[in-house]
Amino acid sequence: MDTEGTYDGHATRSGHVPRPATPPPAPPQVPSAPPKPVHAPAAVPTLADWVCAPRPQAEPGIWRFGYEPRQGEEAEAATDRSLLTGAVISFLACVLLWSLLTNHYIPYADVPLKLFTPRDWWEFGGGAADHRGMAALQTYELLLTAVLVFWFSRLGSWGLAFERLVAARGHGARVAGAAAVALFVTMLLATKTLPAKDLLFSHLPYRELGAAVTLSVNLLYVVLYGPVVYLFLRLAGWRGRHGRTAPQASAAAAPADAARPEAGGPDDPARWPQLRGAGLGEVAERLEAEAGGGRMNDVDYTRIRRAWDSVRVDPSRMRAFADAVRDKGAGACAHPSGARDLPVRAARHDLLARQVLLGTVEDGTRNPYSRRGTALALDPDVLGTSLLAVGPSGTGKTRQLVRPVVESLSLQALAGQAAVVAVGAAGAQLGPDAAFDVVVRVGDPASVYDLDLYGGATDPDEAATLLAEAFVGDVPGIDVRRAATALAQLLGPFRAAYERFPAVPELRELLDGLPTAFDALRRDLAGQHAMLRELDARARQHGAPADPGPALADRVALLDRPAFAGFFDTTGQGRPFSLRALEHPIRVRVDLPERGHADASRMLARLLLAQFNAAAAARTDRSVFAFLAFDDASHTLTAGTVRGVQRLRSAHAGVLLTLRTLDDVPEALRTPLLGSVGCRMAFSGVTTWDGKRFAEAWGTEWVETRDVTHRTVFADQPLTRLMHSFRKLVTGKAVTTDAVTVRQVERERWSASDLAHAVPPGHAVLSLTSVRGERAAPLLVRLAGTS
Repeated sequence: MDTEGTYDGHATRSGHVPRPATPPPAPPQVPSAPPKPVHAPAAVPTLADWVCAPRPQAEPGIWRFGYEPRQGEEAEAATDRSLLTGAVISFLACVLLWSLLTNHYIPYADVPLKLFTPRDWWEFGGGAADHRGMAALQTYELLLTAVLVFWFSRLGSWGLAFERLVAARGHGARVAGAAAVALFVTMLLATKTLPAKDLLFSHLPYRELGAAVTLSVNLLYVVLYGPVVYLFLRLAGWRGRHGRTAPQASAAAAPADAARPEAGGPDDPARWPQLRGAGLGEVAERLEAEAGGGRMNDVDYTRIRRAWDSVRVDPSRMRAFADAVRDKGAGACAHPSGARDLPVRAARHDLLARQVLLGTVEDGTRNPYSRRGTALALDPDVLGTSLLAVGPSGTGKTRQLVRPVVESLSLQALAGQAAVVAVGAAGAQLGPDAAFDVVVRVGDPASVYDLDLYGGATDPDEAATLLAEAFVGDVPGIDVRRAATALAQLLGPFRAAYERFPAVPELRELLDGLPTAFDALRRDLAGQHAMLRELDARARQHGAPADPGPALADRVALLDRPAFAGFFDTTGQGRPFSLRALEHPIRVRVDLPERGHADASRMLARLLLAQFNAAAAARTDRSVFAFLAFDDASHTLTAGTVRGVQRLRSAHAGVLLTLRTLDDVPEALRTPLLGSVGCRMAFSGVTTWDGKRFAEAWGTEWVETRDVTHRTVFADQPLTRLMHSFRKLVTGKAVTTDAVTVRQVERERWSASDLAHAVPPGHAVLSLTSVRGERAAPLLVRLAGTS
């Protein structure tokens, strides 16, 4: 149950998972005194809170952990000038109406008060007869004031005006504005402009209170000025008992209590109700104790839950599952490497939803209203359609995209859900060696693992097709099918003679047509007439005008270098890694010698992509999500691999391709490439040429436009003409009227110019498509780690 047949064997040619590339590190020595932290630690939810947090279904790319859909519809945008004008006019109108009411200039304003109070509280002329009538009148004035302030504040959008005109200028401006408002209200109370102070203090029985009068007065002052303090805190940004500001509170809002199962109840996922329902109460108690004692992390919980799902499919494994949990607790059903977590995490992950947090959708008009301010995440549901990212060097493609995605899938591999292969130049920051099971350093003599040049294939025709795609797939004028035939005419006889494929030097000699190599192979093929016929056909075609052999030999010569001596071994003496191992939850990193052998690195990248396409489609068990991530896919794509990428979504697999520019892809493949991937990402700084391709791929949408026409007003009356002349003299502009035309037009979602010039640094425009066909329109995203 623990190994599932994946522990044995070092090579991956037979489909087994290799052991880790490096031995487990020794436990670090605990210092006598930990260093002093430089800041307060962030609040991390416990495992029980993390498990119970709601994860509602949402559109592709939404971070589902604690997600709450945005309510309401987008209000019509108002300019700062109109906001200021509306707020000032409504405030002046409020003051005027309040003054008329409190000074009794509006007759019968106090009729509702007298209708609901006893008649003996009032004199015949309408004044208050005693302190009871005076208290009622003061209360009535305060209620009228509150109603007027509430109504005019809504009418004049005082809150929106404060947020946009004051708070938007920074935290200092927000606090200063809040202090000014609080000071203004305090002045109204202290000067008795508002009768709140008289209402509280003028009707106290001071003689009856005796010694308690001081305490009573102090409490009344708290009642009087407490709302003023609360008003100041709210305007200053305080939103809760933890004292967080509004943006922080919204970003870290706790999930709704109504959506959370009752802690300790029968439906609490932290108590493993599915195990208890199957009669494994003892196993559930053990896992609950492990979680309560802090010995279980999110990887353990996800891994054990996946193991239980496999038990539900095959009940014969229930006994082995129960024994493993009883013996090892949270360490049961562990990954073949024995690792239960990564050495370090550079991004935020939610393994229950299988998501990694990339950033936040900008709260701007370029994004749909429902997506503004939401956290953006990637998961296998969208990565299964493959992702193409384009951006110049230094825009954060590796740090803010490739590394988090590889890290997320590595965690899922530890949970038995994914297999990931990360390909990059030597030195690329794709993660530490301890985070991978296999690290292939091509060209490094200290590399523990080798790379299988033939991808674990046993059929000569299949191996020839993969090699031809990698060797000459990017060479104009050479038919890949003819090149595959030429390679098959050599690989088939060689395998028939020696029960293995040729090594790089041997393949180069055969492609060069060396007589000694051909003669030796003919001698070892004695009696195998079909293979001899293949070899003779290759000998006849060698040197013909359309022969792909010389081009193939030139490409193989790139690998027949002293730096690669000992690599691509086919004799069984090394530990070759093959992509046939994708049926298992494996973590692989391939370091290519980009600096010293750029052409060889690009050819190996093409080979890995071709092998991945073939291996992912040939898997019999597709329960594990297979993913290939390229830190730099320049000069990697060919017509065959682009077609293969398009077929990956049906094989529960995907690829991540990053490019500095689309010019690194042959012109004939740029449009098919954008059509073959479901997710497209343009970083800041792309050229207008690249932006044009993305704009075409994202299409157009119907938008409402307003055209304003200014028309000069010609007055007929002398007085009106005089007023217009005076206004023109003061303002310097003629008197005009505005004619507004509203119409629906079709425009590009993102134009080439906008992508090139309107995307701020640290941002990207991203569109997503899920394997089920759900789509998310291009979104302007502020990537994590940027401000």
